[in-house]
Amino acid sequence: MKYNVDDKPGAIPMIVYGLQWWAVSVPSIIIIGIIVAKLHFTAPGDQIFYMQKLFGIVGLTLIIQMIWGHRLPLVVGPASVLLIGVTACMASSAAAIYTAIAIGGIFVSILAFSGFLAKMQSIFSARVVVVILMLIAYTLSPVILNLIFSTHPLFHLSFALILVLAMLVGNHLLKGIWKSTIIIWALILGCLVYTVAAPSSSTFIIHKSHFSLSQLFIFPPEFDIAVILSFLFCFIALIINELGSIQAVGQLLKVDKIEKRINRGVGMAGISNTLAGTIGVIGPVDFSMSPGIIAASGCASRYPLIPAGIGLLLCAFFPPFISFLSGIPNVVLGSILLYLMASQLAAGMQMLVNEKAIYDFSTGLVVGLPLMVAIIISFAPADAINQIPALIRPILGNGFVMGIITVILMERLQAQFNR
Repeated sequence: MKYNVDDKPGAIPMIVYGLQWWAVSVPSIIIIGIIVAKLHFTAPGDQIFYMQKLFGIVGLTLIIQMIWGHRLPLVVGPASVLLIGVTACMASSAAAIYTAIAIGGIFVSILAFSGFLAKMQSIFSARVVVVILMLIAYTLSPVILNLIFSTHPLFHLSFALILVLAMLVGNHLLKGIWKSTIIIWALILGCLVYTVAAPSSSTFIIHKSHFSLSQLFIFPPEFDIAVILSFLFCFIALIINELGSIQAVGQLLKVDKIEKRINRGVGMAGISNTLAGTIGVIGPVDFSMSPGIIAASGCASRYPLIPAGIGLLLCAFFPPFISFLSGIPNVVLGSILLYLMASQLAAGMQMLVNEKAIYDFSTGLVVGLPLMVAIIISFAPADAINQIPALIRPILGNGFVMGIITVILMERLQAQFNR
């Protein structure tokens, strides 16, 4: 490594490496942020204001984590697992959804700072973690379908498959920083090709932000018990994501006081999600792509991520930049999300093999049944879901939540049978 975790690069390297981390952070904010903004709002100005707040909260989180949190070079972005909660609870009000996210953040912070997080980790056996990784991919499938098949089904399907195949080939052939930034190149290439192939569908138009101080915070909060419980399950997955990301980078760099870093990192993630819920945006989480970027650049210093966070904060004050990014075609967003979820499945399967989580038919059912439950609920007809009482619909109608409940119950039963 040219720079270790606590080394401070000079001014020029700090700017160069900071730009690299900024460039890696932006695509995740765009992909998840635009999807959620379009779920809530139809007016471009409202979507841009949502994205401004999201850029701001991610930038602030990145700075906080580098100074007071885990202090490790980790990319921060919107949590895809919370996207599942948002899509599953769209029948509820935005105030109820983001109040639940704020409460989920408080829940995560209490677990981390109370020391109870270490005891809770016993629930997360290898099979449970694998299933949760896979559930994220399976239960986001309806979102991917809606993005790809929004218009021109045959053309969009062909375009998506070709773009995903190109990303897979690039991931195999490219090395170093080129491989680590493949999402950026896919966004650029996908937009260019789509604009040329379907110029009439191009949406790159600069819109004004509907900025309003009165809309900056979700007020008054709305407490919907079913929505809150639904999001608490999503936050269990967020904790697993956070733990995995911190441990992966911590082991790569052989840092000291890893347990302390985990508690601070998870605790700060909880605080950030509470703030995100308060201002009405999806909460952030640390991403696991960071080891590849560190290995490619040779820079493990946490300090360049501070200017990267400042850069993200500055983006929040430039609505024309965000407006331009918001014009990315749905099919490009859907294709990249498809690639990311395929990677998520691959990570789950790899862990399944490495941890030898399945060794007979009954342990296979512990993994298989929760996945099937999640798929059935995720693709159930809207009429069937609407027949579930409104009070418990955010739980029983959420494939991700029911998948987690099923795998935990199956794992407990498996443990009893093995006694």
